[in-house]
Amino acid sequence: MQVRHDAQLADLTTLGVGGPIERLVEVTGRDELVAAVRDVDDAARPLLVLGGGSNIVAPDTGWPGDVVLVRTRGISRTDTAEGVELEVEAGEPWDDLVAHTVGQQLAGMEALSGIPGSTGATPVQNVGAYGQEVAALITSVRVYDRSAGAERVFLPTELGFAYRDSRLKQQPGAYVVLAVSFLLRASEQSSPVSYAELAKALGVELGETAPLAAVRDAVLALRRGKGMVWDPADPDSRSAGSFFTNPVVPVGTAVPECPSWPAGIGADGAAQVKLSAAWLVQHSGYGRGTRAGKVGTSSRHSLALTTEPGATATELMAFADRVVAAVREQFGVTLVPEPTAVRP
Repeated sequence: MQVRHDAQLADLTTLGVGGPIERLVEVTGRDELVAAVRDVDDAARPLLVLGGGSNIVAPDTGWPGDVVLVRTRGISRTDTAEGVELEVEAGEPWDDLVAHTVGQQLAGMEALSGIPGSTGATPVQNVGAYGQEVAALITSVRVYDRSAGAERVFLPTELGFAYRDSRLKQQPGAYVVLAVSFLLRASEQSSPVSYAELAKALGVELGETAPLAAVRDAVLALRRGKGMVWDPADPDSRSAGSFFTNPVVPVGTAVPECPSWPAGIGADGAAQVKLSAAWLVQHSGYGRGTRAGKVGTSSRHSLALTTEPGATATELMAFADRVVAAVREQFGVTLVPEPTAVRP
């Protein structure tokens, strides 16, 4: 366990914003992680648990307490009658895990290639892309329950998975993810391709499969083309990926010209559609490359908000608020930010 008093949140997040950290504790083992969180709780100090830092807007004022940086590693495999189960430590870099599964010819998460961040964050947000979501793969999530002071295991039925949402997200700070278990399928071929852009890139029809490595390569190429593969040398990747979720609205309130996809039945029994947030942003006056000071939309994808060195979280969130207001005014749709804006 390493402790520092000279760290900045900006250096630990992909958006590159955020102020000084009072006390940074870096842990490399599961027991260390639990001990670090327990120590903070016993001392009643503010706690921020940080993995890859790819889905947060960190505060300019910094963090007046402990930031526990999760750098735990490890992948254990169990072959079962249902498939291959992997238990993965929370700090394992997500894309490293995806590359590992493709190399081991395990199908299920190949379309989730290139997403930055750590494995422990994926069930919180129910990470998804190109037709795959982690909710379809997760068999359990081991957490540290801070109020009980004990470890517990959540099954998928207890996690309340929804589009970019989960029980873990709805109860921020209540649980610290320690490890995530996934069930994959031993195969050289991918899961059926269900995303039109990916199918076109692969030269297959929707519902067909492709070699795992080909799917991974195609997804990485698509994401790089949008500046959504983290690369310190690429200013367009200085982002949190998609800054807004695709809004889900009743069919009758959809924007006719906006691309949309069926999104099931809502709580009121009405059919719903998912609208393209990127299209809404692009057509509200905030297209690719729109800048205001040191923040703005990516030059390659209107849904990614990017920062330049010296940008502040305040500046970024003010720009995001203007985008939300413009979309609401023009289309009557309210966009919801995907990354978490951390408050001390």
